[in-house]
Amino acid sequence: MFDYSARPDLLKDRVILVTGAGRGIGAAAAKAFAAHGATVLLLGKSEENLNQVYDEIEAAGHPQPVVIPFNLETALPHQYDELAATVESNFGRLDGLLHNASIVGPRTPLEQLSGDNFMRVMHINVNAMFMLTSTLLPLLKLSEDASVVFTSSSVGRKGRAYWGAYGVSKFATEGLMQTLADELDGISTVRANSVNPGATRTAMRAQAYPAENPENNPLPEAIMPVYLYLMGPDSRGVNGQAFDAQ
Repeated sequence: MFDYSARPDLLKDRVILVTGAGRGIGAAAAKAFAAHGATVLLLGKSEENLNQVYDEIEAAGHPQPVVIPFNLETALPHQYDELAATVESNFGRLDGLLHNASIVGPRTPLEQLSGDNFMRVMHINVNAMFMLTSTLLPLLKLSEDASVVFTSSSVGRKGRAYWGAYGVSKFATEGLMQTLADELDGISTVRANSVNPGATRTAMRAQAYPAENPENNPLPEAIMPVYLYLMGPDSRGVNGQAFDAQ
């Protein structure tokens, strides 16, 4: 595991938006950020799941989160603008953005992958992530110390057969992170890095590896040290790096 111990008030007064915050790694990250003092904006398409995470954070006595139902597959440009306007009017800035939401799509040879399936995965995993990044960047620049964390994968660092659109989307994720990081380097208080979570006990992992025993993989809560490190002040100046959670 990534070796880092976060102090209790690491993220005090920070405003952090997490995509795919309703379950899995996104939910674990949202709860970890809140537990360390952040006001977390919970973005996802299932309001029911988001409300459950909201209730858990509130029951634990952490800063009150905000539920933002938002469908990355169908959202139109003006909805991204409205989202940014809402964040600005309520908070005046954004200190962190965790791009966690993505879908696996069909695991099949490229030859058998339909154009519709390819484009759907790329739209949710790449296009929507770009739209969120570009729309929220002005708010991130208003922070004294902002961090954008992209969720990558081992198959986005070395191509592997049958990972199709998902693998391609994660290569694009690394490319977007590196391009953004280079543009921000030395001229901004915003930094951008990526995290490969590794094999984790989530529904998405079970979908990708149906024959695997999930008990052999760590829970999402166990891989939080790298996320806390990248969202907090201890990673100031760290930019354009690809991290592994495990």
